[in-house]
Amino acid sequence: MTVKTLRIPTPDGQADAFAALPDDGARHPGVLMYPDGFGIRPVLRDMARQLAAHGYYVLVPNLFHRHGPAPVIDLPEHIGEDVRPAIFAQLMPLIDAHTPERVLSDADAYLRFLTAQPEVSAGPVAVTGYCIGGLLATRTAAAHPDQVAALAAFHAPVGADGPDSLAELTAEVHFGHAESDLTPEALDELDKALDAAGVVHTSEIYPGTVHGFTMSDTDAFDATALRLHWDRLLPLLGRTLG
Repeated sequence: MTVKTLRIPTPDGQADAFAALPDDGARHPGVLMYPDGFGIRPVLRDMARQLAAHGYYVLVPNLFHRHGPAPVIDLPEHIGEDVRPAIFAQLMPLIDAHTPERVLSDADAYLRFLTAQPEVSAGPVAVTGYCIGGLLATRTAAAHPDQVAALAAFHAPVGADGPDSLAELTAEVHFGHAESDLTPEALDELDKALDAAGVVHTSEIYPGTVHGFTMSDTDAFDATALRLHWDRLLPLLGRTLG
C-alpha cells in the first residue's frame, strides 16, 4: 500500500491532501473521499487505506485548506462528548465559510487532479463522504453527472439543498443514515425525491446508530454499523467502477 502526501491546485491556492493506492504499479479507478467535519486525521487515513486495498486510488482532501494545512485545529486522540462543544466552536466558522460556491470550485479542482493521476484508470469515478463530507460528495456528484458513477454518503445531511438538487444526480447512490439523524418519515420523503428524480439508490437508517457512527475515534462509533457501511460501499463501487 502506498500513501502519498499531495498538494492540489485550486483557484484559491494549494489544497493539501493525501492519496492511498495499491502499490502494484497498475492503474485503478479513482475515488474522491470527503472527510467529516473533524477533517484529516489517523482514522481517515486508515479508512482510505482499507478502501484502497480493494483496488482503488483514494484521494482525501483537506476541506478547510483556505484556513491552513490539516489538522486545521488541534484534535485529541479520542473525540468524546466532553470535548465536542469546544471543538465545534472552532469548527463552525470554518464550515460556515465553506460556501456552496467554494465547495463546487474545490470539487472541480479535486476531480481534475484525481483523473489526471497516472495511477488512475480512465473512466468514471466515485465520490464518498462522511457527515458534512457526505453533503459535499452529493453536491460534487450532482455537479459532475458525466464523471461520477457512484455516490455514497454516511451520517450526512444529504437533503440539505432540497429535493431539486437531487434531480441532477445520475450516479448510483447509497445513503446510510444515523438513526439519531433521520426519522422514518424523513427517510420516506428523501426516497420519494430520489425516486422522482429517477436515481438508482439505496437509502437506509442504520439501526441503533447516532451521528458519526463510522468514526472509531469518537463516542458515536458503532463497529457493526461500520461493517454495514463497507458491505454497502464496496459492492456499489464494484458495480459502477468495475
